Amino acid sequence: MKSFVIKTLINAAAIWVAAWIVDGITLSDGSWGHQALTVIAVALVFGVVNFLIKPFVKLLSLPLFVLTLGLITFVINALMLWLTSWASDRIGLDFHVSGFWSALLGALIISVVSWGLDLALGDDD
Repeated sequence: MKSFVIKTLINAAAIWVAAWIVDGITLSDGSWGHQALTVIAVALVFGVVNFLIKPFVKLLSLPLFVLTLGLITFVINALMLWLTSWASDRIGLDFHVSGFWSALLGALIISVVSWGLDLALGDDD
């Protein structure tokens, strides 16, 4: 359980950084507390999307992984972030990614920040 909470908070921080850096990614304009709750909820949606949909997409795109030497991963991560934006909009969260290039840059930032925070915080597993 601790690992799930830590990973969700790491994803929330990474999404927050991406929204801060990338112009095409927006969070709610509310108070700091409202933004924190929104980004944690978005991180949960992002986790569900990555858990349920990403393995299926990676399996279907296996030939592209071989053909592009794994670079298709960046595109898949961008699509998962874009799907998270769509799902967040459907459940009423103030999170929006406006376009593929914003999603690609945001996914790269989220990956780097998540990796760095995961290294810094460690994992008990």
